[in-house]
Amino acid sequence: MTKNDLVIALVAETLAGSRKAYRELYDQTIHTVYRTVHFLLEEKVDADDVVQEIYIHVYKSLEQFDERRPFQPWLMGVVMRQIRTYRRKQWMRLRITNRAKRLELHTSHDFSEEIVNKVSNHALLYAVQQLSFKLKQVIVLHYLQEYSQEEISNILEIPLGTVKSRIHAALQKLRLKEQQEHFLIGKVEKIHEA
Repeated sequence: MTKNDLVIALVAETLAGSRKAYRELYDQTIHTVYRTVHFLLEEKVDADDVVQEIYIHVYKSLEQFDERRPFQPWLMGVVMRQIRTYRRKQWMRLRITNRAKRLELHTSHDFSEEIVNKVSNHALLYAVQQLSFKLKQVIVLHYLQEYSQEEISNILEIPLGTVKSRIHAALQKLRLKEQQEHFLIGKVEKIHEA
């Protein structure tokens, strides 16, 4: 039984009312979800809250999942929508509480050990964190989560051409950063050439 088959079975059991199946579904997916949320949020302290919201939304919307399709891309779609919702809420709070000040985001370098192992260049990690959210999303999904461009298109609900142009724009910005700060990006590109 493949992991996707197991997850599909757990979805069916959850929809039939099994809380144990939902806990197992959570256990099967939490690492990927948490890693993605942690990497895409500027405020790392909010990661647990966002992950909790994701799993609440997953539970409520499992009936909408099409069992003929892979579960993981559907789940990443939920993750991305919840991160966007979180970001909108943060932006509104910022505007309401302090319209006169500009937001100064501090990026923490508290990355999970697995991400650091996968992309071992700290300067590269810092450069990725400096990308706009739209560019950072496609880089995280493509290079860290290893989704195809077509899967990213479905996850983010944007045209394939937009995904390609965002990846291209992100890589251009990273190359420019490389020239300015002399760090190596070629290693990551070689791993994911396609």
